[in-house]
Amino acid sequence: MAMNFDLEGAELPVVLAEARLVANETRRVFGHLSLAQINWKPDQQEWSVGQCFEHLVISNRPYVPLLERILRGEKRPTLWERVPVLPGLSGRFLIRILRPDSGRNVRARKAFRPSASTIDPGIVGRFLDQHHRLLELMEATRSLPLDGIVVTSPVSAVVTYSLLDAYRIIVAHEQNHFVQARRLVDSPVFAR
Repeated sequence: MAMNFDLEGAELPVVLAEARLVANETRRVFGHLSLAQINWKPDQQEWSVGQCFEHLVISNRPYVPLLERILRGEKRPTLWERVPVLPGLSGRFLIRILRPDSGRNVRARKAFRPSASTIDPGIVGRFLDQHHRLLELMEATRSLPLDGIVVTSPVSAVVTYSLLDAYRIIVAHEQNHFVQARRLVDSPVFAR
């Protein structure tokens, strides 16, 4: 089944379905890779499969406590989150540039870059565990006004978007790095 990269206007059920597809395909394609395969890369400028998934674990980590705070009713809007125009613009922009087929290569901030050292194959399982927790939290927020709750990006304190756009961004970002990692595995020179 092919992934749907057009998440910009997608409602929660579509976003969740795409998230489940990312998890299923990740398990199927990368769940059996060896240490050498997880760390293989064609050159030093590209990330390995392991680095792609470590980056996703690092990038998604701040969302877990944020969603838990929202569900407990403890989240209060910041000044930037109260500026009415910013969330809609930021969310749409990020969803567009994170699409795997956007043609853009977005450089990760230093704090979100993966390790340059050897990554153990357990990174795929750690990603899937975290991903599963995020899906549980997304499902738990289903009855909330997802377009009305504004959150701040973990990358920049001045970038805000709706909670639904946060979900779209998370999944688009995961799709992007899944496709990146898949290209490595499909390479004719991939470590077999």
